[in-house]
Parts: sequence; C-alpha cells; structure tokens
Amino acid sequence: MSDTKGKVNLLDTVPVQCGHITTGWEGEYAVLSFPRFKYDWMRRFLLPKSMSADIRVKLEEHGTAVWSLIDGKRTVQEIISLLTEHFQNEDDYPSRVTAYIMQLQKDGFVQLRVKS
Repeated sequence: MSDTKGKVNLLDTVPVQCGHITTGWEGEYAVLSFPRFKYDWMRRFLLPKSMSADIRVKLEEHGTAVWSLIDGKRTVQEIISLLTEHFQNEDDYPSRVTAYIMQLQKDGFVQLRVKS
C-alpha cells in the first residue's frame, strides 16, 4: 500500500476469474468461453443459426500458465513468484505478467480485488 489514500499496488491485488467465463482445454492450452450475448432474447433474435452462442479464446503457453494460477486467493505478486521457473529465460517477465493481468481485467475476464 502506498502513502496516498485510495491507491492500491497492483501486485497486492487478487485477480478473480469472472463467473461468466468457462475454461476448457485443447491439449495443454486453456480455452476461455463466454456468451456472445448477455441476454437469451438477444441470442434468439440476433445470432445466426450457423454461429456459436459463445466466443472462444485459446490462450498461448504463457497465458495458460497465468490463467491457471488465477484462483481468487493468490495476489499478482504471488502469481509472478510462482511463474519464475516458467519464464526462466525472460528478463522482464514480471511486467509482462502484470500487463497481461491488466488486459484480462480490461477485457472482463477477471476482477481485481484488494486482499483484506
């Protein structure tokens, strides 16, 4: 926590997977699925018959490694520490992981909560 009121260090937050996201697997890679439309009536009237009701996002190796550690209990700092071995040859992987988690939050895949 910094001295400024209301400021929270990203490394101290706990990413939590959003409830509308389901995780499947294709081999070693995570595949995230979420509904294309929020409401049933939208699916019925706006979704072409040939189109899937869900959007699927296949994560690459590093994304899968990060996603599998997001359990709603670990802080971003703990996730980075656990990934040290996975990213063993990369110099600036902590900033890469934090940027990835921020993108997941921006895209609505995770929420960041302050650990109490």
